[in-house]
Amino acid sequence: MASKKYLLLAAFVTLFSSFGVKAQDGGNSGMYRGGGYDFSDTTLIPEKRLPQQKDFLNNQYDFPAQPRNQWEVGISGGLLNVSGDVKSRTIFNRAIKPMNTMAFGLSVRKAWGYVVSTRLEFIHGSASGYNYSGAGGYSGHPTSPWTQAGYTGNVFYNYKTTINELSVQMIAAMNNLKFHRARNKVSYYAMLGLGAMTYNTKLDLKDAGGNNYKFPTNATYDNRKEITKELKSMYDGKYETDAEAAGNRGKLAGGTLRGMYTFGLGGQVRLSQKLSLQIEDKITGASDDLIDGQRWQEWPSSGGSALTPQYDLVNYFSVGLNVNLGGKSVDPLWWMNPLDYSYNEVKHPKIPSSNCDKDADGDGISDCFDRCPNTPGGVSVDSHGCPFDTDGDGVPDYKDKQLITPTECQPVDADGVGKCPDPECCSRIKPTEVKQECGSIPVGSIPFPAGSPKLNSSATNQLNSLSNSMRANPNCKVVIIGNGSGSKVEQQRSWDRVNSVINYMVEKQGIDRERFIFQYGNATGDSNSVDYRAASPGEEGPSNLPPPHPNLQKK
Repeated sequence: MASKKYLLLAAFVTLFSSFGVKAQDGGNSGMYRGGGYDFSDTTLIPEKRLPQQKDFLNNQYDFPAQPRNQWEVGISGGLLNVSGDVKSRTIFNRAIKPMNTMAFGLSVRKAWGYVVSTRLEFIHGSASGYNYSGAGGYSGHPTSPWTQAGYTGNVFYNYKTTINELSVQMIAAMNNLKFHRARNKVSYYAMLGLGAMTYNTKLDLKDAGGNNYKFPTNATYDNRKEITKELKSMYDGKYETDAEAAGNRGKLAGGTLRGMYTFGLGGQVRLSQKLSLQIEDKITGASDDLIDGQRWQEWPSSGGSALTPQYDLVNYFSVGLNVNLGGKSVDPLWWMNPLDYSYNEVKHPKIPSSNCDKDADGDGISDCFDRCPNTPGGVSVDSHGCPFDTDGDGVPDYKDKQLITPTECQPVDADGVGKCPDPECCSRIKPTEVKQECGSIPVGSIPFPAGSPKLNSSATNQLNSLSNSMRANPNCKVVIIGNGSGSKVEQQRSWDRVNSVINYMVEKQGIDRERFIFQYGNATGDSNSVDYRAASPGEEGPSNLPPPHPNLQKK
């Protein structure tokens, strides 16, 4: 019967391979043509990742935010077998019934990235087996049920066990990175998990009349077919006797409770956008030698009388059906190709392709990718098409009359010239220093939580008041100054906070972005704050700057 199991496994592998070939042949003409999703659709993005998505859409960050993806709920059924001291059997007869080797499972799976996902799985089933060679290793052990039943000679070990498993598993998708197709129709994966299991093992030691069986006395390994036939006719299949169980093990619902680990391989065939067929083989271990009711392995392959405990393993070979659930979500990420965005951006950029052939300001950077599209002629630019700013004071080099302004002398004026404070002076500009033309716009400082660029309710109330002042002074600009220049992380956090303030004023209060002057990296202020003030007459500066260290931004 073991050979039948492997033939069944081979049939499933052949079926799986045929699905894979079909998917590969028709990958560009099937129902999944084009693969991905609209990367500009903000309804697919969780709220906590919207800031990254907005920066991406504004060309301030190169990577789109990870979209919300669907949950997977599954049900499975298959063969449950124990690899232990007693041979596992799937014989369809009155002694070893078919349901004694069957199980079913329920699962919930969620992807956290394109490779790794988590699955919670429950399995319930039964396994059974018996030896076709006589054994006497139980003799001399008073705790053995065979000894307690009065057996003295060779017996034929048998068992039926009911198993429940609950485990949390990490699953790694192995083939969703595709260079030549949009997406998979077959997904292969490996799995590793931890959990708990219970087992309740019974033995068939008595016949229908409550008497001990009269086992064959001339049984050998070589005539197992005849012995198996005789045992079939003898067993009544009642399994009336509790198997041996160590006394120091936990109990739950009448079964032995054990911690367990599990690992396996599997694959899924996509049937539709919502449904998939799953085939999986999973092995569970619990560091336990009594799942099959015996602790003595007495087989010719082990020398005939090996008494060293060898832990039992449980194998669950299953076929399942999975359904994807979730609104305003993309497919589970293990079905998605991580390269989909980059390929789509090359073939179908967000800006119409006709603009990709243009360079309106003649700086050598295509309009598709130019973050500063109005650079004057002859000005040197970086890879994003923005003029170089050597000292990072917010004034590009071609306008900067003080090319290297020390950070302690920033912020600078419209010509890039800094003002170093006197030793006795305060670190931020006083209201009296602001020209009276915009005197009704206050000077202030917005505190931020340590290490965070998020605005709290106190900050938004302060910004709401500032927006009212700006509406009352429509010809005035406001300088937003981020503090912190000690390290790359601090500089980037300073930029993030200024960006948060300006985005809030533009998106929530409707203030024109061009009315702000973007400055960051000020070394003299509180590193956990952003200052603001009215711009001096004639003071100019960019309303948007590329992040200094975008790889340090929180995704």
